[in-house]
Amino acid sequence: MLLSKEAILGAQDMTTQDVEVPEWAGTVRVKALTGSERDAFESEIVQRNGKNITQNLKNIRARLVVMAVVDEQGNRLFGFRDIEALGEKSAKALDRVFAVAQELSGLRDEDVDELAKNSVATPGDSSSSA
Repeated sequence: MLLSKEAILGAQDMTTQDVEVPEWAGTVRVKALTGSERDAFESEIVQRNGKNITQNLKNIRARLVVMAVVDEQGNRLFGFRDIEALGEKSAKALDRVFAVAQELSGLRDEDVDELAKNSVATPGDSSSSA
């Protein structure tokens, strides 16, 4: 059976997982990123200046945690202004939450490298001499 537009848009496909964080003496709820959120996260990683492509990995764990940790109603606990402060927390704790957010959102370590490779050649960059 093929899905209809309504079936796809009505599907409840956003998952969450509660993660015990002993360093913070409690549990946090981590949600999967939406497609738009993942695109925004990935666009922050790849920095483009003309034809120069660099990867901005500064506070990458804190950035993803900010986007993925929510309260019981699904509202984000942190705002983007909290990235620096969150980045000062235990690397072990951040990594634990980051790993779950990665898994729930379908992000793999290789995705960052793939983003940079794919960003090097975009349709507007190549010239043809016909």
